[in-house]
Amino acid sequence: MLLVIDWAGVGIKTLQFIFSFSILVTIHELGHYLTARWFKCRVEKFYLFFNPWFSLWKKKIGETEYGIGWIPFGGYVKIAGMVDESMDKEQLKQPAKPYEFRSKPAWQRLIIMIGGVVLNVALALFLFIMLTYTWGDEYLPAKNLKYGVYADSLARKIGIVDGDNIIAIDNKPVVNFGSIGADIILSDAKSIQVQRNGQLLNINLPDDFINALNKTRTEGFVDARIPVIVDSVVPAANFTQGRLQKGDKIIALNNYSFNYYNEFNFLKKDLKNKEVLLKVLRGADTGEIKAKLNDNAMVGFMNANPDELFGTITHKYSLLESIPTGIRRCFSTLSKYITGFKQIFSGKVSANDSLGSVISIGNTFPGIWDWQRFWTLTAIFSIILAFMNILPIPALDGGHALFCIYEMITGHKPSDKFMEYAQMAGMVLLLGLMAYALGLDIFRLFK
Repeated sequence: MLLVIDWAGVGIKTLQFIFSFSILVTIHELGHYLTARWFKCRVEKFYLFFNPWFSLWKKKIGETEYGIGWIPFGGYVKIAGMVDESMDKEQLKQPAKPYEFRSKPAWQRLIIMIGGVVLNVALALFLFIMLTYTWGDEYLPAKNLKYGVYADSLARKIGIVDGDNIIAIDNKPVVNFGSIGADIILSDAKSIQVQRNGQLLNINLPDDFINALNKTRTEGFVDARIPVIVDSVVPAANFTQGRLQKGDKIIALNNYSFNYYNEFNFLKKDLKNKEVLLKVLRGADTGEIKAKLNDNAMVGFMNANPDELFGTITHKYSLLESIPTGIRRCFSTLSKYITGFKQIFSGKVSANDSLGSVISIGNTFPGIWDWQRFWTLTAIFSIILAFMNILPIPALDGGHALFCIYEMITGHKPSDKFMEYAQMAGMVLLLGLMAYALGLDIFRLFK
């Protein structure tokens, strides 16, 4: 099993994950640091990554120790007189000093606690705007699929057949073919409208469909139906007569004719390590090529992708146009994430299929270094990190903010002992969720 893992790809994914979250954590903690210094709180430590027992690097400048820990999951700012993850109880036994967090008025403490969230939102907005300006939009319009869709198992179960064109979700027109699966899940769709042989059909989605689609990460639903046209041939391809070339169109296998790639896949799936006869159109000529399939029943070529066959739409934005468009995309991303969050708590989708740890997060990065994908994921994770941190859970910024708001309304400050216990309860809850998510990811890896 270890030998078939693409370790180079894993390494690139890991580097992108660490780099992305280093940016997010530094920006988040900088929000706490700047607001704490603004209100003249003493900041004892500013760390990227956690540093139990030792640090990779540290340097004290003024009252603050800056450093890099050796566990690359997060970071922290230690503010004097604050009940945080360090659980520094000795400091809290002493009388409050003017430079400590606990001696500041509630409104100042509230600003300090939400400083990290504010900067994460600001970073997400900036990145979405710059992504819009730099790369614009490029997508495959659903209307361009002249051969319709290939209906996989989940699609067939609800009545979609090969050649259908999905034109709407809950009667809202589909624009981007690549987002159909995610749009169905995140809009909690009840129906799909398809065009079949010139007729418009309405397909109602069963109650368990959203969960099934989410469980497979939208795999097993639909794909663009395409002919078999060679884009490139891999070096390991084993040809025993002739050789495929870029632009060849394969129209038959062992004298069985077909029109589309899914039919080609079906015909060869049981022919592992066997020699096959391919009938090929090359320009106006028809020829025959023999090839030995590999252990995965693959000939050894890359098929032309739908973007090349059907054409994508590219839309560029000016800087002024990018600002409102980027802002809308940022909050649309947040809205979709919140919808997914609600679906978990409502039981619409299973937590076991939706939750993931750093392994799942790291896997979202591509196995090659792609700056557009990198900054897009960083923007998405920045707005998600802001949302997660503002949740009113002890040990998160939102929990501390909630206690500050309570104090501002009632005039009564929770005791240090209460804050200590609340912090401990929150940490136990968060660590438990992290352990559960990590366990799910490990189970998926072995499964």
